[in-house]
Amino acid sequence: MIRRWPLRIRLTAAFTVMMALVLLGVGIVTVTHTRESLDASISESLEHRLRDLQPIATTAAPVLSSGGRDTGEQVLDDAGQIIASSPDVADQPLLTPAELATARRGELVVDHATAGQLDGPVRIAAAPTGADGRIAVAAVHPLDRDGAVADLRQELAVGLPLALLAAAVGAYLLAAAALRPVERMRARAATITAAHPTQRLPVPSARDEISRLGTTFNDLLDRLHAAVERERQFVADASHELRTPLSLLTTELELAARRPRTTRELTAALGSALEETERLSRLAQDLLLLARTDQAGPPARPGEPTPVRPVLESVIARYRSTLDEHQVILDCSPELTVRADPGDLDRAVSNLIDNAARHGQPPIIITASPPDTELGVSIRVRDHGSGIAPEFLPHAFDRFTRADDARTGGGTGLGLALVAALARRNGGAATAANHPDGGTTVILTLPAANHPDATIPDAPAAAPG
Repeated sequence: MIRRWPLRIRLTAAFTVMMALVLLGVGIVTVTHTRESLDASISESLEHRLRDLQPIATTAAPVLSSGGRDTGEQVLDDAGQIIASSPDVADQPLLTPAELATARRGELVVDHATAGQLDGPVRIAAAPTGADGRIAVAAVHPLDRDGAVADLRQELAVGLPLALLAAAVGAYLLAAAALRPVERMRARAATITAAHPTQRLPVPSARDEISRLGTTFNDLLDRLHAAVERERQFVADASHELRTPLSLLTTELELAARRPRTTRELTAALGSALEETERLSRLAQDLLLLARTDQAGPPARPGEPTPVRPVLESVIARYRSTLDEHQVILDCSPELTVRADPGDLDRAVSNLIDNAARHGQPPIIITASPPDTELGVSIRVRDHGSGIAPEFLPHAFDRFTRADDARTGGGTGLGLALVAALARRNGGAATAANHPDGGTTVILTLPAANHPDATIPDAPAAAPG
């Protein structure tokens, strides 16, 4: 039930309970300390009266003062009989036989429920006088103490609840004021929708925990908005890329089914449809791979050691049907090893060679360099074409982005994006630059086998060639 209360009420209730306990403790301590102080004052006053009474008790016929409504005096002989007494305590001795025996040996202070006409409690002090075994006895009823303590209790019973009420109201107002920025942030957060994704939470000017919380949530909203925009653009670009082959495939099939066709015409139509189907398949595989690399994030641990040269030779062998040995040149030491998944390395290098063959000019030079003190193994793929437009270099690894002169080459704009994603998945990075002597150089950097913990930063796209 309490959990359903608003937070400001729960905070106020907790503060009120704590303050009630504190005020209760203060009240108890105050009353106890006041009573003890008054008791000490009464005992001291009683001792003074007893010392004043002792010389009088030694006279032959002691004459005692009449006392008052809350005091009394007696002089007892050695047997406990009354020699002299004030009027309010004249009926019987103030001391019991046991107390009388104690008083003969020294000073005695006791409390009685009653003493003669003095209503209890009554505090009695007795001491020997040193003359004929006489005992001087003084009694006092702590009437003033009880009245003072009662007045104090009454004042505390009225004052402390008022103080508690004022503290509770103040705590509620303070809690409401402290939580008002949170309520404003909550109200603004309720209005943030896909139609208004750029709205942000209002951050108070004070540099406190609530301000830092609002700043953190705004940063989170910025990241989510950027991610949503990337996904939205990705879906839009993917839809655009899928629309063309689907339209061509639909057209080919409709034309083939419109009227009777010869075997040659049907074969050509099926060949064209197969080509578009293969393009759709490649695009779907690329999209699936990008989605998997996005979900996987950075590697949890370094990959297994993978020799670089056998993978590069295997990839080059697949291109021998279209590129002869003079068009693809490999420069790689047999001992060079990286920590990466062999399949990812194969796919990344294949995309680089395919990109160089499609948009560049042979020869294609593949160079694998040993690691330096900071980075890992660098695999450079250079072509001898016209290069990439400088304004396009920063976007070379973006998805579905292609330079103007490459749009007619039949690509999807995912080749370099896949290379960058595969590099990140294996703890590496990818960069691109125009070579000073012409052509484009794409550099794939992966952790070396002997440097598994090396951190390879995301370098800018226009890295040195």
